[in-house]
Amino acid sequence: MSKIRILVLTSSTGAGHDARAAAFAEWCYRLYGHEVDVRIEQMLEKSSYVARAGVNFYNWIQRRAPWMHTAFYALVEFLSLLNRKSVSLGRAYYVRVLLEYRPHLVFSVHDCLNRGYFQLARKLLGAGSVRCATYCGEFSGGWGYSINWVEPSSDLYFSRTATAADYAVKQGLPRAVSRVRGHLMSPRAHLEVIAAADRAVFLTGQLGLRPERFTVFLATGGNGANNHLDLLPYLLPHADRIQAVVVCGRNHDAYNQLILWRTQHPGFGCYVEGFSDIVHLLLQVSDAVVTRGGTTTCAKALHFKCPIIFNALGGIMPQETLTWKYFRTGGAPRLDKTADFGAIINDWMRSPQLYEDQRRRFLDLRYEEDPALLIDELVGLAGEAAGLKLERQAFPLPAINGHSL
Repeated sequence: MSKIRILVLTSSTGAGHDARAAAFAEWCYRLYGHEVDVRIEQMLEKSSYVARAGVNFYNWIQRRAPWMHTAFYALVEFLSLLNRKSVSLGRAYYVRVLLEYRPHLVFSVHDCLNRGYFQLARKLLGAGSVRCATYCGEFSGGWGYSINWVEPSSDLYFSRTATAADYAVKQGLPRAVSRVRGHLMSPRAHLEVIAAADRAVFLTGQLGLRPERFTVFLATGGNGANNHLDLLPYLLPHADRIQAVVVCGRNHDAYNQLILWRTQHPGFGCYVEGFSDIVHLLLQVSDAVVTRGGTTTCAKALHFKCPIIFNALGGIMPQETLTWKYFRTGGAPRLDKTADFGAIINDWMRSPQLYEDQRRRFLDLRYEEDPALLIDELVGLAGEAAGLKLERQAFPLPAINGHSL
């Protein structure tokens, strides 16, 4: 039986692009089984030594010096000139993938993998044999929204918010191909929901915490950039009312330091984890999350109604500015120095109504979405090129830790 083949272009500049690529593949299998074949390629890293060095440098900046990213971002914008009509860096590898796999759809989830990539796919495979689409995860537009996102020849262009979609149109995207389709999170993140009655059970049984206490989630991305040790002391004066959930990403040194910190403060409730695949569950049992402007964590926080405290310590990257601008309209507080965190927590503990007002404004930014709609549209687009029309199937979601949530 013929299959629909979809090539997903991504890169590990941060963890969000890869997470969305994986989420798309998981949704395709859940809804269409083996009738849709998805191949994920980290195209920048695999295709060019220069591009790989750029990815590594980006991630170093994110961990060590966010303030440097303004200059780096401006440099990356020149790719819009380099790849106006075809692919320059890494062309040979991309050509090999296209000719070997012969996708019916090229689906980009990364800003640097649209312009030129779509044109080259159509040239090699034939304009009638392949479709091209983009998912942009930015929350708003302006400085930080890469022009490389907007390839006017896209067959479909998906934005996370109407604000970001309007900006893409201003940058030259045809309105007819623009869609607003939500967060592109994994099936687990959408379907594993902790019922209100089970929140206390999860806090006590899974995390060893107390359900009656205000829970602050100190989050980080997969790379593990964090300021946890600088922020935790501001929670100690409220140890009888506050507890913390802390994740470290793939930062083993930070994990070891936080385990030591926890042993030195036995009177403070604190759950510590390294790289976590249950962030969507941790957000559901937290009252607030401290995070940088990474779109993946912020999208999950919004989906699960967990107000955000923005971490801008050390500077804020251009892409993070787009996220901050969106949530600022909901009154999200921001940390420009560590003492800001203490002031926010002190205010919330002194006047719980301040927190409730903040949470209400945050929730006003939410919208409901059907996560399968985006998948259906992309599979349908690929089906046009393949000459196939598929019907949805249904597959059960596996239980987590022996329990179906």
